Amino acid sequence: MTAQFLRLTAIATLALLASCNSIGRGTRGQTQYLEAFDPSLVPNSALYNQDMDSYWDGDGMAGAASIIIDLSDQKAYFYKGGSLAGVSALSTGDEKHRTPPGNFKINFKNQWHKSNLYGDFVDAYGQVVVANVDVKKDKPPAGTRFEGSKMHHFMRFTDSGIGMHEGFLPGYAASHGCVRMPGKMAAIFFNNVTMGTPVTVRP
Repeated sequence: MTAQFLRLTAIATLALLASCNSIGRGTRGQTQYLEAFDPSLVPNSALYNQDMDSYWDGDGMAGAASIIIDLSDQKAYFYKGGSLAGVSALSTGDEKHRTPPGNFKINFKNQWHKSNLYGDFVDAYGQVVVANVDVKKDKPPAGTRFEGSKMHHFMRFTDSGIGMHEGFLPGYAASHGCVRMPGKMAAIFFNNVTMGTPVTVRP
């Protein structure tokens, strides 16, 4: 099989999986619905989560931090004192949940943040009973509780809850508004921003 055929097959599989509302009792893992999509749930996920663009040269650089998020090229540019310190690949908001352009500042940080909107209903043992839920629309079955999506190294920059965090990158804008980053880059950005760090989101 050609690489192109494998990639197309994986894309079709991802679309099918993303449309599912339940992955059944006895399953443990991260929901497909959420910002922090678990690539282990997707066959051939290595075809998606390859990151050839991200890098960090900022260790030892001085100067105030700032970030530019470019929606058109799905990358974040980290600056120190006006000099480029690093670049991260991204997956920003999809057509129905756009990441808002504008000028913002980091107003909240939480290394182990979880979503309070999207997640799974799990039983007393942590097994997923219903996946891909939205607490604004879905009711928990009897005996279950809500478990929010992991959004590690969360850096919120809007008043509506949009932020940068670790998450699955399918190679295009696919989130519910937040800015997904590779885990390594999310940790680096998190450790190099402070409250008030400027964030510019460009269309």
